Amino acid sequence: MKRSLILSLSLPLAFILVACAPEHTTVSPLNTQSVTASINTTLHPSAWPKNEWWKDYNDPELNSLIAKALNDAPDMQIARQRITLAEAQAKAAMAADGPQIDFSADAERQKMSAEGLMGPFAITDPAAGTTGPWYTNGTFGLTAGWDLDLWGKNRAQVEARIGRLNAQKVELEQTRQLLASSVARLYWEWQTQAAVQDVLVQIKHEQDNIIGADLELYQHGITSSVEGVETDINASKTEEQLAEVNGKMKAVEARLVALTNSSSVTLTRHALPTVDASLPPTLGYELLARRPDLQEVHWYIEASMSEVDAARAAFYPEVNLMAFLQQDALHLSDLFRSSAQQMGVTAGLTLPIFDSGRLNANLDIAQAQNNLSVASYNKAVVEAVNQVARTASEVETLMAKNRQQLQVENDAARVVALAQARFSAGIIAGSRVSEARIPALKEQLAGLMLKGQYIDATLQLTSALGGGYHHG
Repeated sequence: MKRSLILSLSLPLAFILVACAPEHTTVSPLNTQSVTASINTTLHPSAWPKNEWWKDYNDPELNSLIAKALNDAPDMQIARQRITLAEAQAKAAMAADGPQIDFSADAERQKMSAEGLMGPFAITDPAAGTTGPWYTNGTFGLTAGWDLDLWGKNRAQVEARIGRLNAQKVELEQTRQLLASSVARLYWEWQTQAAVQDVLVQIKHEQDNIIGADLELYQHGITSSVEGVETDINASKTEEQLAEVNGKMKAVEARLVALTNSSSVTLTRHALPTVDASLPPTLGYELLARRPDLQEVHWYIEASMSEVDAARAAFYPEVNLMAFLQQDALHLSDLFRSSAQQMGVTAGLTLPIFDSGRLNANLDIAQAQNNLSVASYNKAVVEAVNQVARTASEVETLMAKNRQQLQVENDAARVVALAQARFSAGIIAGSRVSEARIPALKEQLAGLMLKGQYIDATLQLTSALGGGYHHG
């Protein structure tokens, strides 16, 4: 008896499953790529960057600029609103998976047709209970519905929305790191240009000393006017360089105004910091967890996989339960009587049998979107490793150049000291000391530019290592 009961229940279910539209996806899934490359570098190993790495510079002005950008920048506002939108969409998907109860009420005044289905109600016959042809029909009550989601389609859609929400949260962190890095790079670029400006002013001062000495010699008839032309040209070039530096500083200020969403930015001159560049001892999977852009793409993969599951579940029948409890009467005066009560329960089943390939097309779309997310992730992994290798190599190169440049500056300083000693001994004129100082100042200029490039490269390396983000 029990066996026959099970058989009788299994046959309809088997028929339902067999009758479903056939699934045949034409898109094969891709596999994600892991970090396998190692970075060969002479940079000394250290820990990963801190979350607020910029505070290691001990510069309150820089800290204030970054804090302003992280709080007020338009990009941060957009990223926060995307999270709010993703949270609302996830809540909507969760709500769609649960039961729903509605209350409704309506009243309708209508005239019955004597020639239609309700023709008897168009006459006036108190004995028959008809008071036609006009009636005021009233209805109010509760209706309830629930999609049982036997195959997990709704749950997969919820998981997809949660995946996208997590991706938006990581995107906020990525925006945070990019903003902090951009502000820091602009800030130290401004400080570099300010230091360059100071040296250029010193060069211009020495050139003016030489021009003054040449002019005095010419006025006494000792030299001709042609001998000072080269110095005049160099002084004009220095003035052009000063104008160019001033323009760069104003451009940086304008960009900082935009990044911090401020009306103006006033910066004070600070000495360029001494920075030690380093790399973590190992990268591997740690890089995947420390790079917010990689985590963002990873969550999009998770979301797209859930969308594939939802597309597969659409091939199976949907089972819905509906119920209603209402009061219904042709006369409003009878609406609240117990005899006007009506109720019912409905169990509905929707079975896709033939859809001209729509379900398979949706499945192919979902799988292709998943493959696109995987391909984007694989590309991002390769680019992340290459970015770390490239920035580490650049840091190493600039570190070596700075050491060499420091030696050149020391040699130039000895030449200046020798000229100063000769001037003090009365062997040479003061203008010859200025002539010795100009090459030394130009070497200082080159050293400042190299140091600024080195600081910028270390900032790029910090960004390549994920800033300070850590996916736990």
